[in-house]
Amino acid sequence: MPSLRHEALLELFRNRPALAAELLRDALGVELPAYAEARAESAELTQVVPTEYRADLVVLLWEDTPRFAIVVEVQLSPDEEKRYTWPVYLTHMRARLRCPTVLLVVAPDAAVARWGGQPMEMGHPGFVLRPCVAGPERIPVITRPEQAREAVELAVLSAMAHGQGEKGAAIAEAVLPGLLGVDDERARFYFDLVMCSLNDAARTALEALMRGGTYEYQSEFARRYLAQGRQEGRQEGRQEGRQEGRQEGEVTALLKVLEARGLQVDEQARQRIAACTDLAQLERWLLKAMSVQSVQELFESA
Repeated sequence: MPSLRHEALLELFRNRPALAAELLRDALGVELPAYAEARAESAELTQVVPTEYRADLVVLLWEDTPRFAIVVEVQLSPDEEKRYTWPVYLTHMRARLRCPTVLLVVAPDAAVARWGGQPMEMGHPGFVLRPCVAGPERIPVITRPEQAREAVELAVLSAMAHGQGEKGAAIAEAVLPGLLGVDDERARFYFDLVMCSLNDAARTALEALMRGGTYEYQSEFARRYLAQGRQEGRQEGRQEGRQEGRQEGEVTALLKVLEARGLQVDEQARQRIAACTDLAQLERWLLKAMSVQSVQELFESA
């Protein structure tokens, strides 16, 4: 039974079939023919092979007729059975479509990517299948909002592959403005994917920035999260005024991020953070807290 994460990754390719071609061309260096359109097609393998064989997704590059076929397989864990079924997928699709066919394995986990990239000896002399694998080191780190706006699905994939690392918050911060360009249902889905992919420190930092008004969102999912932020702000001391409530929220978030990263905050540092009334400075510290190796480093060139 496919997991929710498996289906979520496939949904990115269903929503943007060109993502498969972009990964092959830009991340893996595969030369592709010119094409006018990328289409997601049925992955059911019928007629030639038993019906229990079913690829995750097939993307066709069209120029009047199919010019190139991409069999997309999302792999979250090693599965030795795939080393026997993947060649079936390729040969069947090639026979059916009469065009070049390639296997693209999407594996956000580095160890699974190494497993998936192992060559498969078919037994016939010279016939070796070497899957094209998009693992973490091949999936780009998207940290600029303009990149996310141009290819929001690639940006979400970037968050899913790198969200647990030190650049998780920066990736998410780039993705969120790009969600304004898609419909609300897809935006909510992508937002949840991004947030679930972040480590605790990155998630706390991002939520604090949203509560602080850094972003302007119009969709329903954004209003929900901003409403939660306003309620938390009131609970954290907004009787002292809106500015004071925002300040307390930023201080609390900053301390939580440092704690989540295992950095020791001594009393002097804690007092310095709590005494800061400059919201812009607190936000700078909050972002910096994602990558510093010590609390002292946080204050350097502040």
